[in-house]
Amino acid sequence: MSLYYKVREPKVTTGDNNLLILLHGYGSNEDDLFSFAEELPEELRIISVRAPYEMGYGGYAWYAINFDADENKFSDIGQAKESVQKIASFIDDLKTQYSPKKIFLLGFSQGSILSYSLSLNFPNKVQHVIALSGYLNEELIPSEISKEITTDYYISHGSVDQVIPVTWARKAPEHLSRLSLKAEYSEYPVGHGVAPQNFYSFKEWIDKRL
Repeated sequence: MSLYYKVREPKVTTGDNNLLILLHGYGSNEDDLFSFAEELPEELRIISVRAPYEMGYGGYAWYAINFDADENKFSDIGQAKESVQKIASFIDDLKTQYSPKKIFLLGFSQGSILSYSLSLNFPNKVQHVIALSGYLNEELIPSEISKEITTDYYISHGSVDQVIPVTWARKAPEHLSRLSLKAEYSEYPVGHGVAPQNFYSFKEWIDKRL
């Protein structure tokens, strides 16, 4: 496998081998979202992936975020595109190993941004996307989107997010609906994080699709 990861094997075997892949945010690691694993459906095999760029102190990133003299943020789009390719190859390896019926891709923040990108660059490589506290970065999606995509999306954001403005997040469901893709969008009165009611909401969304 090209990326380091942790796995929680399914507690109940159904024969479907459904996968849930977790992509953490900037400066975090594979342990962060893995804390969700015990509360998620028992029939899922859960794979929590570590981003490739080491930041020190146990933190990793999918791509660099640089600041200019005026504290404006710039994403390293080249690194981001490389990470999307790495995730795509990683998913292909998982498909070979486990033959899943369905793949759910859950990303938080930077992981969410790349989840959008992967799903729109690689049609139907994943069936379902859970995009938490991120946004759809148009620099990371193709100008022509395949009309064959059937992936659906669960999107949520904190209404007082101080890292990624909620106005950025609101554009994603609009963009996806223009592509005739299904997206369920919700906001919660929190900052850059996942509220308990948010967790139960996306868990229920996953349950309905198993």
